[in-house]
Amino acid sequence: MAMTLRLEPGDDEALTLLARTDGVSKHEATVRAIREAAARHVREDKVRQLSSAARTRYADLLDRLGQ
Repeated sequence: MAMTLRLEPGDDEALTLLARTDGVSKHEATVRAIREAAARHVREDKVRQLSSAARTRYADLLDRLGQ
């Protein structure tokens, strides 16, 4: 699927630097950044879910440790 990406000059400079640093095209740098951001969000959501479940499961123990 084709897509046009309009960037502010500063963002274009940042993308150019990222692409040069990684030795890839600006297209590839953009795709990698999108995938990395998506993976980071998935990991963060999973950590939140696990943390919430652990706090619920061990609420009594955590209360006792806090005393």
